[in-house]
Amino acid sequence: MAGSGRVCRVFVTGGDRGIGRAVVERFAEAGCSVWFTYRGCRGCAEETLRVLEGLGVEARYSRLDVSDPGMVEEVASRVGGAWGWVNVLVNNAGVIHFGSLEETSLEDWERVIRVNLTGAFLVTRAFLPLLEAAPWASIVNVASIAGETGNVVASAAYAASKAGLIGLTRRLAVELAPRGIRVNAVAPSFVETDMVRGFIDTPEKRKRVEELHPLRMIIQPRDVAEAVYFLAMPDTARAITGQVLRVNAGRLTC
Repeated sequence: MAGSGRVCRVFVTGGDRGIGRAVVERFAEAGCSVWFTYRGCRGCAEETLRVLEGLGVEARYSRLDVSDPGMVEEVASRVGGAWGWVNVLVNNAGVIHFGSLEETSLEDWERVIRVNLTGAFLVTRAFLPLLEAAPWASIVNVASIAGETGNVVASAAYAASKAGLIGLTRRLAVELAPRGIRVNAVAPSFVETDMVRGFIDTPEKRKRVEELHPLRMIIQPRDVAEAVYFLAMPDTARAITGQVLRVNAGRLTC
């Protein structure tokens, strides 16, 4: 098991594909039991489950809209009934939005904030008793470079939601430290996932994105997963809390 013989139980929102899938696979490879959620693609969840079971670990999934308080409480109750406690919570579920301020409707704004920021608040609040019941616990929030630099690609709604998530991370790190729960975030730059595939679907587009980064690369979901794993585990980051780890290939501006 991960953590020098310790049992490791991990809950990941939006774990059926993209960064989330890479995260659940990384923890499963370390021997952790994994429970992940999906929202719309049950086939993606089934495929991810098969991969995890092939790694020989306990794996489960639930459908969850993180912006729905009732669903969040229901899933937390289900996890608590089955496991009793959770070591690692990864708030990964999110949506992206593109467009200028004029092109962003109030409905767009509220949807992005509700999923990316309020969702993390709701899930963390619901899972807090399970984290407190664990022998060790940590939270990792998946933020974005947009929350630190503004980012010229994603909309103001997306940037604001991720900036808020970073603020939530730092506040909870202070609040939960006396309870032995560490809280950190990762802030990736452009990651090659389905959500942004249209930006790199030609060699010319791909080259432009690569050149945004001093390392001349496009970040992969596994790169982010390694950072999440590092921050989550006590063997690697027991003295780290309230931090934002930039997985950005050297990209420091928008």
